[in-house]
Amino acid sequence: MFKCKTVWDKLAPLARASSTLCLQNARKSVLRHGRKLEMVQKAQMSSGPAGGGGQNALYYVLVGATCLGGGVYAYRTVSGDKERYNERMMQIASRSKQGPLAAEAVAEVVTQSKEEPTLTEPPVEEPLVTEALVESTETEPIVEESVTEPIVEASIPEPIAETPVTEPVVEAPAVTQSEEPLAPVVESETEPTPVIIAEHVPEASSVSESAAVSEAAPAAEPVEPTAAHPDVPEHAPYLLIGGGTASFAAARSIRARDPGARVLIVTEESDLPYMRPPLSKELWFSDDPKATEILRFKQWNGKERSIYFQPPSFYVSPADLAKVENGGVAVLTGRKVVHMDVRGNKVKLSDGAEISYEKCLIATGGVPRNLQVIDRAGEEVMKRTTLFRKIEDFRSLEKISREVKSITIVGGGFLGSELACALGRRSTDIGLEVFQMFPEKGNMGKVLPEYLSNWTTEKVRREGVNVITDAVVKNVSYKNDKLEIKLKDGRLIKTDHIVAAVGLEPSVELAKSAGLEVDSDFGGYRVNAELQARSNIWVAGDAACFYDIKLGRRRVEHHDHAVVSGRLAGENMTGANKPYWHQSMFWSDLGPDVGYEAIGIVDSSLPTVGVFAKATAKDTPKAATEQSGTGIRSESETEAVAGTLKAETKATAPRIQQKEDYGKGVIFYLRDQVVVGIVLWNVFNRMPIARKIIKDGEHHADLNEVAKLFNIHED
Repeated sequence: MFKCKTVWDKLAPLARASSTLCLQNARKSVLRHGRKLEMVQKAQMSSGPAGGGGQNALYYVLVGATCLGGGVYAYRTVSGDKERYNERMMQIASRSKQGPLAAEAVAEVVTQSKEEPTLTEPPVEEPLVTEALVESTETEPIVEESVTEPIVEASIPEPIAETPVTEPVVEAPAVTQSEEPLAPVVESETEPTPVIIAEHVPEASSVSESAAVSEAAPAAEPVEPTAAHPDVPEHAPYLLIGGGTASFAAARSIRARDPGARVLIVTEESDLPYMRPPLSKELWFSDDPKATEILRFKQWNGKERSIYFQPPSFYVSPADLAKVENGGVAVLTGRKVVHMDVRGNKVKLSDGAEISYEKCLIATGGVPRNLQVIDRAGEEVMKRTTLFRKIEDFRSLEKISREVKSITIVGGGFLGSELACALGRRSTDIGLEVFQMFPEKGNMGKVLPEYLSNWTTEKVRREGVNVITDAVVKNVSYKNDKLEIKLKDGRLIKTDHIVAAVGLEPSVELAKSAGLEVDSDFGGYRVNAELQARSNIWVAGDAACFYDIKLGRRRVEHHDHAVVSGRLAGENMTGANKPYWHQSMFWSDLGPDVGYEAIGIVDSSLPTVGVFAKATAKDTPKAATEQSGTGIRSESETEAVAGTLKAETKATAPRIQQKEDYGKGVIFYLRDQVVVGIVLWNVFNRMPIARKIIKDGEHHADLNEVAKLFNIHED
């Protein structure tokens, strides 16, 4: 036994080199002494040779130093972030609340703080600072927190390991609350508060940088809209972009459903909302020499009215929109919306002003198209070309018609044919030669069936217009004080002025900034059946490519559609959630004697069936307005009319006859044997019946029987 112990004592140092031998030693010791192994033996275990206690101590020192260094680094990082945050908050406060003078004052205060590092004894200064702030800001006790925290920070010149544990990071609310006393702090030099502000930026480089940024900030920041544009409201619950018929119809609908609504219309034009149809119709037939200036005209029924929907007294001032007791409609003229922030619910105007909104309607309409050959012809040609759309275009063309000897209208659609008849009617009196040219075989060739288009062309010629059909413009030039229009077939027309009436391009400039979809087939903003482009954005009028639940996706460019779609959009903006099903109508008058109304898809490429009858003296636009009392026929139509009209049963409608005199009649446009469009030729006040036929969408075996519903054979 004694021999074994002697050998073990000699081998004991070697046992420390092996963890296995050490474990065996521990087990034997437990068996021999009958007690647990002391914890100190675990500390002696090491992978090195005997005598490794010094290395363990060195290990502890290295680990401790690493932890201490990491803590110091973390504290410096947090402190630096906090200081930069405080600097930024002071800069924002100086810009938004105190203005340029306050920003300079903050820079001066920071400079003073560098020169006066007086806070070396926090226990002495802290009560004084607290008292000063309580006296100057009695209603804001939170300010005391934001001031006393920097005092503790200033009393620690060098960060130590315990600081990150005991000192919290200054929170954003404390810094925000410290913005308010900036102005009174600068006024009083005896109070220590300015020095406290300097403690947020202890480093010299940070102080100089912060001061420089504060001084430059007022020049870099954009001017606030309220200061530069006092007439522009900052917020509009209902914002309507565009000042045309659709916007006005929407405003009227919104006010009808929400009497206290505040509606703001923003329009690029300088005029209040007005109706466009008289610009190419009744205004040209007025006997009043001042009609061009006052824009009042006589309807076909002899009654006089203004082109404007409402007088200026109807609207409230944009600056007072938020103040009026019961709300109202305000119009901001001469301003264009150039950018739309859909996420922020605000728009930017051409003059830099911004307006926020809750619900928005885009009713920007469109701009007149021009022929590419005219665009490329040069400045002299463009100066002698009118794109007819607005009031100023009407006034300009009316003046030109009295000064030149010849005017050529390019386009055979609604607008071109109406202007041709209007100018042709007065051409004899003023010695004006009027030309009208278009690529179709007759007037309204894309709308009317060929036989009716040919008849209409002869009617326009009888008004004094030189109609040139199958005319494709190849080149336009200016020579010898004349515009020379060369056609593709070699014909040459010399004229003094050109009116381009070749269609409308929907105005979709806001689509890019707003992220709205533009339809690739029809153009315009793509909306659903409720005229929605987004959850709080609607589109109406010419710019809307809507889904018609009966006829599919469409885009319509007519007055009545602007009225109907604007009204529906206004209702939906107030929570109606109605789909578009009401078929809008459109009409065209070739003077006071011939006119037609149409509804649905009216396309000459579709198969048609026409039923005609002999016209009487009351089958004219003039007689129709005398009966309805309005020149805008869509305003008088009601669904009740459809129920009061009875189908004619005494007379039998004749089959369609190809003859030269189409007094009055009904033309049905078919698609898959279903009526999708109807033209009422010199038949008025029957539009609700046509609307119901299209809405029903039924197959009709004999359209002559359907034509009886319009009573075209009555005396």
